[in-house]
Amino acid sequence: MDRSNIVEAIDKDVIFINSLREEKNLSTIRTTYNSVVYCKSGRILVEVGGQQQVRVLPGQLLLIPAGKLVQPMLISTDVEAFALLISDGLLKTALGSQLSIWNRAMYMKEVYVIEEAKWIAGMESYIRDVFYHEPHPQLYREMITSFLRTMLLMLCENLLSHEKMVVAEDSSSVHDKELFNQFLKLLTGQQQKRLGVTFYADKLHVSAKYLSSVAKRVSGKSPMRWITESVMQDCYRLLDESDLTVKEIADRLGFPNSSFFGQYFREEAGITPIEYRNKRKKIG
Repeated sequence: MDRSNIVEAIDKDVIFINSLREEKNLSTIRTTYNSVVYCKSGRILVEVGGQQQVRVLPGQLLLIPAGKLVQPMLISTDVEAFALLISDGLLKTALGSQLSIWNRAMYMKEVYVIEEAKWIAGMESYIRDVFYHEPHPQLYREMITSFLRTMLLMLCENLLSHEKMVVAEDSSSVHDKELFNQFLKLLTGQQQKRLGVTFYADKLHVSAKYLSSVAKRVSGKSPMRWITESVMQDCYRLLDESDLTVKEIADRLGFPNSSFFGQYFREEAGITPIEYRNKRKKIG
């Protein structure tokens, strides 16, 4: 049976890439999806968030949350790897009350690699059977959703044992975590994110001071720091993946002019937007 390398399911809420080695257009790993990549053999090197380099070796899982720019830098010729791309909505539905584990690991602790995830290799045959099943069974949606929930809960179990996640007893309440998750959702959904803490606090019906205290308690970072990091992700993505001019990017992201945008970007990245774009072109 002729198999497409990319299979979309549940109204594109989940995408299965059978072989990263065969996928020429690696921009398929879109920032609007949460990516789970299993490296069976070979090596993968990616740049996450515009600056941090992450290496993935055989038996390891690469996890990239929605909204984080991921730029493939090296995929060895002998690599065997598959990827699951999961929409933010489906991930939240599947994880339910355990979503805070994923958010904490991905956005706060930046745990992008899980060591020796052999259990997912055991699921490999089942994954392919489900995605390539023709014709699709009547319970196709339920089968995939149930599988994803099981897989994501196992991922969270692994994440909880990661050294970066093992900390002193969390003093934040369930209400704090829920409010913080709502803040992250609101932030990632904004096209123009550089709006100030008061804007987000008003949307969440709390004071800016209260939102700041909750964010610091739950994540260790201020809302302003979260806003800045999210803005920079959009900057990196548009400089990497679009042909927009610096002025057009500044306009799209809500900066008053390109000079202000250039100063803002240089303070965070250490180089100008043009220097960053030229550097990326050389790597590509």
